[in-house]
Amino acid sequence: MVKAGNTMQIGPMSAVAGTISALAVEAMVEAGAKYAIVDNGGDIALINDRPVVVGIYAGQSSIKNLGLVFEPRNSITGVCTSAGTVGPSISFGMADAAAIFSDDVSLADAAATALGNEVRIGKESVEASFKAVKGIPGIKGALVIQGEYIGMWGQVPKITRADVRYEYITKA
Repeated sequence: MVKAGNTMQIGPMSAVAGTISALAVEAMVEAGAKYAIVDNGGDIALINDRPVVVGIYAGQSSIKNLGLVFEPRNSITGVCTSAGTVGPSISFGMADAAAIFSDDVSLADAAATALGNEVRIGKESVEASFKAVKGIPGIKGALVIQGEYIGMWGQVPKITRADVRYEYITKA
């Protein structure tokens, strides 16, 4: 957590949920699991022997039912999301969803926080926000949703429609 927070120039608490998710999946892999997913409030660690669609919840954004396809892999990877308009965590930005893709789940969590902190309102802000994560070793890609805008940088999983069951999402 300290390393991830320092890499992103923010505190170690920015990586708590991602770190817990990764530790849980690591324990499952050590016990023999080839398919495991832990979602800790939008900070997800997974290992999958078949394709998995992960839905992205972006609150009141008009962008709905968005899913990301994670192809089978034999190592743990992470997708972590931060938001300024959704959930109880503190963010200094206005992202409806700021997601990071990395095999270092702790780094993904801290980077999602840093990315989300950069997002303001509008298309130009979405585009400019990626400066927070470009050039950081270990970050594969990023996705930002703000209002009616979506932006992507780097390697982003294939996008598909997802049947997101909003009533199942903890929103407080």
